[in-house]
Amino acid sequence: MPRIATIERTTLETKVSVTVNLDGAGITTVTTGVGFLDHLLTSLGHHSLIDLSISCEGDVHIDDHHTVEDTMLVLGETLATALGDRAGISRYGNAIVPMDEALGTCAIDVGGRPYSSIQATLQGPSIGNFTTQNFEHGLEALARTGGFTLHLTATGRNDHHVAEAGIKSVARALRMAVAVDDRRVGIASTKGTT
Repeated sequence: MPRIATIERTTLETKVSVTVNLDGAGITTVTTGVGFLDHLLTSLGHHSLIDLSISCEGDVHIDDHHTVEDTMLVLGETLATALGDRAGISRYGNAIVPMDEALGTCAIDVGGRPYSSIQATLQGPSIGNFTTQNFEHGLEALARTGGFTLHLTATGRNDHHVAEAGIKSVARALRMAVAVDDRRVGIASTKGTT
């Protein structure tokens, strides 16, 4: 069965539409009105080989918070929907990604248990019109609605590099975790459920 899902969500703050194809080629179309968020999500799709179509019309005249949060909430929910009952997948993934002086290290469990531990050494208040506090907050939102346990450490001196190494490590770990395991029958849990 194709592992594809689309979810749309409209609030008084944002209008978000996300389509994912877990078995894609990393083809992405992202338009959120927050340039660096678009850059991060394009990297996420490209390096996970998950096709992503993401659009958000948000209240960026206020700031980027609602746009980042709602986009990541809907992305997590869409990934969870595409995963279905999560049977037959590898479930776990990990990656270490360097980017010049920065290093992103991620371990992920997509088995349905939402939790996040994110440590990123972002020093400035923003990257373009993207508030650096929203890097961690957005990933927390993704983990919550995606049903992921996400551990991420991203360090370095250049905020752009730190965030990019971090998201690329998430992408590579996610690629490994959602992959179909031909040897796996059912859900990868001794409980037999997520």
